[in-house]
Amino acid sequence: MKTVAEILRAKPHAAIYSVSPDTTVLDAVKLLAEKGIGALVVLDKGRLVGIVSERDYARKIELLQRSAFSTQISEIMTADVLTVGPRDTSQHCMQLMTDRHLRHLPVIAEGELIGLLSIGDLVKHTIAEQASLIQQLEQYIRGE
Repeated sequence: MKTVAEILRAKPHAAIYSVSPDTTVLDAVKLLAEKGIGALVVLDKGRLVGIVSERDYARKIELLQRSAFSTQISEIMTADVLTVGPRDTSQHCMQLMTDRHLRHLPVIAEGELIGLLSIGDLVKHTIAEQASLIQQLEQYIRGE
């Protein structure tokens, strides 16, 4: 079972995109679209204070008919952010995401944000791990 640190190292694009709490929702949605991502971490003076996703936009702006032009991220972000550490396992992360209905987990080491795991990262890792196990079992059966 791989650790979060190992999964982060294997990511082709390790950039962490962020916004500040006073960013307008419109600017944040533009950044999400430009980068082709589903969530942004919210940093205040370098400190993680929240996370905002496309889901937040749909539920807290569109459904409530609020203005993306004048609403700040701080008004729609999830402030109680669940995080993981670099030594946590992929299984632990998948369990958290499943239990809490999350799609993104910020990774914190020694109080610093070092990465962002998506459910897609974990699924990709799991598929690769299972394919490797199948290959090993097939080789064992063939006596190789």
